[in-house]
Amino acid sequence: MSEQIDEPIGVAVVGAGYWGPNLVRNFQASQAFRLLWLCDLDLGRAQRALGPYSTVQPTTDLATVLADPRVRAVAIATPAGTHLQVALAALRAGKHVLVEKPLAATHRDGLTLVEEAERRGLVLMCDHTYCYTPAVMRIRDLVRSGDLGEVQYVDSVRINLGLVQRDIDVVWDLAPHDLSILDFVLPEEIRPDAVAAHGADPIGAGRSCVAYLTLRLPGGGMAHVHVNWLSPVKVRTTMIGGSKRTLVWDDLNSSQRISVYDRGVDVAYPDELGAEERRDLLVSYRSGDMIAPALVEREALGSMVEEFAGSITTGRTPLTDGRSGLRVLEILEAASRSLAEGGALIPVGVSR
Repeated sequence: MSEQIDEPIGVAVVGAGYWGPNLVRNFQASQAFRLLWLCDLDLGRAQRALGPYSTVQPTTDLATVLADPRVRAVAIATPAGTHLQVALAALRAGKHVLVEKPLAATHRDGLTLVEEAERRGLVLMCDHTYCYTPAVMRIRDLVRSGDLGEVQYVDSVRINLGLVQRDIDVVWDLAPHDLSILDFVLPEEIRPDAVAAHGADPIGAGRSCVAYLTLRLPGGGMAHVHVNWLSPVKVRTTMIGGSKRTLVWDDLNSSQRISVYDRGVDVAYPDELGAEERRDLLVSYRSGDMIAPALVEREALGSMVEEFAGSITTGRTPLTDGRSGLRVLEILEAASRSLAEGGALIPVGVSR
């Protein structure tokens, strides 16, 4: 349901910890929004995030924020375990909601939020920030336009010497980024339908600190995700192999984030061969040009905020809506079950 709004959309941010100040900065920079409140259980932290001269009101009382008729939207940057309670209260107060990844702590909680938003005709959007980077937006265009051909494999690496979380393992901490990107760029007909996960805890943290996820794609393809808290070097790369071309994304290479290679393997099935002879495939190797598409750099969070505004004012579904968050949760829950079962292949959606 679209809204005719001639003035900026009143918005409140809930959570002033690690991610909340980034939302505050981008909402304040957007002409589409007017930031009215910053809510956090620690009032001093909220005040520090706003600075001494801000006109935004800090508070510890969520009920006060939700009772303000000027507030039409709420952005939530609190721990995942609180997303259901906070987001559900905002939706029931008639507010559009933006939720930091993951959408919720469980698929069941996420489904509750999606159904509540749909029932009330409100926008529920996931802050899958990486999807709004210029690089990933271009990758989505290249994959979905068919420029790469049929997707045969995806290989993604997200490793660094990171903070070992107290309440979640490395899969739930880092893999949501890669899984949301996969969901964003792959066509709907080749979404993962099963996952096998292997993890290790070599430092005795009580949860997996290194993990490998193998996702089965319809049509015979596969995707592989490597996440790691223990690597001394930081790597952020994704390779998407297609039947026509292969794309490499190096997020840490600011001068050439995307490279597209016209190189690969061609397999021929001559018409004159019989069924038995087709086993001896004719394989040829193609080595063509490499191109590096130019990208206009822009902060991804700013683009995400504008997408939230556009969805509210026009009524269109956000690019990363609640349903996309549910699909990520389905894979995460299946991966957790696979870890518990020693790497068994778990159909996505069955784990719950």
